[in-house]
Amino acid sequence: MKNVRNLTEGAILLAAFTVFLLITIYIPPLSIISVFILPLPFIMFSAKNNLTSIAVFFIAAIILSFITSSLQGLGIMGLFGAAGVVIGYMTQKTQSRSSILIGSTLTFIVGLIIFYVVLTTIMNINFINELNTMFTQSMKQSEAILKAMGNEEQIKQMQEQNANLIKNIKELAPGYLICVSIIYAFITQWVCFPIAKRFGVSVPTWGKFRNFRLPKSLLWYYLAALGGYLLFHPEEGTYLYLVFVNARFILEMFLFLQGLACLFYIFHQRSIGKGLAVFVVILSFIIPIVHYIIRILGIVDLGFEFRKRVVKKE
Repeated sequence: MKNVRNLTEGAILLAAFTVFLLITIYIPPLSIISVFILPLPFIMFSAKNNLTSIAVFFIAAIILSFITSSLQGLGIMGLFGAAGVVIGYMTQKTQSRSSILIGSTLTFIVGLIIFYVVLTTIMNINFINELNTMFTQSMKQSEAILKAMGNEEQIKQMQEQNANLIKNIKELAPGYLICVSIIYAFITQWVCFPIAKRFGVSVPTWGKFRNFRLPKSLLWYYLAALGGYLLFHPEEGTYLYLVFVNARFILEMFLFLQGLACLFYIFHQRSIGKGLAVFVVILSFIIPIVHYIIRILGIVDLGFEFRKRVVKKE
């Protein structure tokens, strides 16, 4: 009886995944939403079944994906299906949300790297070169418009901005890959877990964001990356330069999150409304100085346990 129920549930979830996959591929406007729901069938099945059943379900999804949408569907299924399996199985083993986030992030990173290697080696498609071409064409069109208007200074500024943008994309590609993986893994949990919970999946809960703390060792890693960059002064484009630049980029992102958590903690202790905290977060993405201040707050909190100094005394 249990096997029949598992087969029925698996068939329904496979059908749902196929629908989401076809929407993602053939209806681009809806793919913005459906791409975050793709792992859901795998999460729900993996959270309730053993590894053998999960493997059978995964193989069936591979076959269906290839039949319905050829290699494109197969690639998408491999990436999001693997992440869904990791999230679901870790949920079954009652792992914390933080552990699930780390596991799913690593899965996305590995999947995206494989996806990129396949595109560049087999299909001869390079995203970075494509972006470079796109920006160059856009710049030429804008230059033509500005020349017609006689704005020579704006043309020079635009050329410098585009050159810096292309340079940053090339140098920080590994850092962007990790950031995209973390963000996608987080949004996937945020979207899929409430739905899975409604269907009887036991989902671990997040703690309060204001209590979010990173290990102190992260600060030492950041200081090592910063000190190494200043000490060795590696030339742009070298392997050592890319390592230091990407390490700083990723670690600064984590320190920014630590600073945000500390800010929310301070506001909570001082009974300040969440609306102001959200407004500050929005400003941090618009005004660079606010972003830097929050990052410094994260460094101070991580190094000197700043939150202990603002605890509300009863």
